[in-house]
Amino acid sequence: MRNGYPLTGEGSSAWQILYLINSFGEFAVPGGSIYVQPSEKYTGNSPQWWYEKFWREDAENRRRSRYVKAAVGLVIGIALAIRFDLTGAAPFIGLLLAGLVAGGDWYFHWRSFHATAVWRGAKRGEVITARHLRRSLGRQGYVVLDGRAIRGQASIDHLVIGPAGVWIIDNESWSPDTEIASYAGRLFFGEKYGSKTAKGLVDAAEAFAEVLTRETRIPVTISPMLAVHCGDMPKGGILVAEGLTLLKPRLTAKVIKAAEGRIYTDEQIEVLTRTATRELLKLKAAA
Repeated sequence: MRNGYPLTGEGSSAWQILYLINSFGEFAVPGGSIYVQPSEKYTGNSPQWWYEKFWREDAENRRRSRYVKAAVGLVIGIALAIRFDLTGAAPFIGLLLAGLVAGGDWYFHWRSFHATAVWRGAKRGEVITARHLRRSLGRQGYVVLDGRAIRGQASIDHLVIGPAGVWIIDNESWSPDTEIASYAGRLFFGEKYGSKTAKGLVDAAEAFAEVLTRETRIPVTISPMLAVHCGDMPKGGILVAEGLTLLKPRLTAKVIKAAEGRIYTDEQIEVLTRTATRELLKLKAAA
């Protein structure tokens, strides 16, 4: 006994510590740290976790539905072969159509799940967008700077400087059923206003345009864009609201290349790039 507490038995300090540890149960973080809180994307409290859980649990239903669709494709294929006097090839045509139906159904569901990768935290949106930008703009005289932060303003993922202008691009994702739309000129993410998101990027674009203009004495206007990796976008994948262009990542380079006219010479692009590199702070990788 020490200080009135026994060293062994249920009243001991050691037993009390073990009791507390065991009391955490499923709330403990295996392999984690009590000082670093895990991201909600990977816990049972997040929409992402539930989405993946329901997706796995629904796998058997998707397979059964696929078998039924393939069977229907088989029957239709055989019927078409008979209808066009291809009776000898009817089994082959039926199996071919059944395979195409099953393959198409599998691809549709795989594609829909793959489209949520950034939202689920399985992929990084800025990496995907950077790849699209460099593949399409690298040989067109454009410079792409990644992972930058504007001093005193919002951080941005990409800064693009080229003959037709300057753009800042950020990356975001929402749940697959979140409707992204514009009503009466206002931006909405589901039932929530998107004004805060739009204003942050518009203000960052204006602030950095002023910096570049002041430092280079070249008139600069920066167009803000938001690459949307997950969410219910309008048909066509592009939406303009509150001074911000929202679009699918694969369309970012296409929209930039579609800008008309040549605003900057090669020498001006070089000056703007050097100035931007100096004025922007490289974003630190998340710990």
